[in-house]
Amino acid sequence: MKATIFNLNGEKEKQIDLPKQFSEEIREDLIKKVALAVQASKRQKYGAAPKAGKIHAAKLSRRRRDYKASYGRGISRAARKTMLRRGSQFIWSGAFSPGTVGGRRAHPPKAEKDFTLKINKKENRKAIRSALSATLDKKLLKGKGFVCLDNIPLIIDKLETLDKTKRALQLFEKLGLKQDIESINKKVRAGKGKIRGRKYKFKRGPLVVLTKENKAISNLLGFDICLVNRLNVDLLAPGTKPGRLVIWSLDAISKLEKDKLFMLEGRKVKDGSV
Repeated sequence: MKATIFNLNGEKEKQIDLPKQFSEEIREDLIKKVALAVQASKRQKYGAAPKAGKIHAAKLSRRRRDYKASYGRGISRAARKTMLRRGSQFIWSGAFSPGTVGGRRAHPPKAEKDFTLKINKKENRKAIRSALSATLDKKLLKGKGFVCLDNIPLIIDKLETLDKTKRALQLFEKLGLKQDIESINKKVRAGKGKIRGRKYKFKRGPLVVLTKENKAISNLLGFDICLVNRLNVDLLAPGTKPGRLVIWSLDAISKLEKDKLFMLEGRKVKDGSV
């Protein structure tokens, strides 16, 4: 498949053949499977503190003639802490056991739990190639809400050299992305998430694939930036659904083809594993 190369002024320069990675069959089932595995690996571990509810010296003997025993007293066998003692007379309060005030939980979430899901290397690479092919399917892109699909795939020469966000915005508008950029509105989240560090929510916009980081483009609301060797299914198919508007730098396409990234015979590159 042929693709048109644009310069930083939004003008057409030449045409190139797209790498083999874009000719993979679109497998939605495989994309979903790998995307869920990527999301699982990003889950933050959580759990109760190891000593939560266990700080009291709480014990109660259940044997006849033991000191500080509950035997024959007509009380439950829950562990208790001593509140008051007069000789052999004790006043206790339940502690430590589940169901007691300040006690531990019966089965709390464990911080050591591993949420990651293993995925086969070949399966992962095939899913990435499949997601790359889906970025050329206008029907899938339209279903995701993207409007400007005339110049798909968008490949721009020397995209990494952009040093101003304003200039990047002007370039993307020249290439027909004005409607897509305007549709990314920042909204205040409804509910308790506002006090949990996620006050705003906005639509997921285009993905920009480069060979090195670029702060000018990363300042654009809703845009994601990724190095070509670190592409994953979660970026190419947000929400496990294939189809996302992707903007490529020419160097990224060249590296994709030269290093055979995500192919079965692909080799490891120094700045990341594929």
